[in-house]
Amino acid sequence: MATPDFIRDLRVTAGHQLLWLPGVTAVVFDDEGRVLLGRRSDNGRWSLVGGITEPGEQPAACAMREVEEETAVRCVVERLVLVQALDPVTYDNGDVCQFMDITFRCRAVGGEARVNDDESLEVGWFAVDALPDLNEFGRFRIKQALSDAPAWFDPTGPL
Repeated sequence: MATPDFIRDLRVTAGHQLLWLPGVTAVVFDDEGRVLLGRRSDNGRWSLVGGITEPGEQPAACAMREVEEETAVRCVVERLVLVQALDPVTYDNGDVCQFMDITFRCRAVGGEARVNDDESLEVGWFAVDALPDLNEFGRFRIKQALSDAPAWFDPTGPL
């Protein structure tokens, strides 16, 4: 994930200390019910598309922007799926961040899925019952995006 300029500016004075940041995840479905995934260039793992909101940017607009920037797919947000504080992450350079993730269900409306920046090695559409090696974070969000039930996350129980 490329580091936004505003975070680089903050790091000049904040050093490596914990930064609390808003982030978005987009669960994008096509007309066939497949989900859009990208294989990340930083760790080689398949994941949902996501990113950090810019100062003043609306989360839903960020989700649509990130999807197009990373995959060349245009989408619209259909609904909010989940809001969850994630565990802190320590990066290789020592920077520590904690994200408030806002997950949206989205529908593809145009574009052809392809690698569109340096954050992904591959991009593709996958049937929900034939997902590649995807972590629990992604699987849980896809499950919630397919459900009309409210998402209640119990941090003391299993996902």
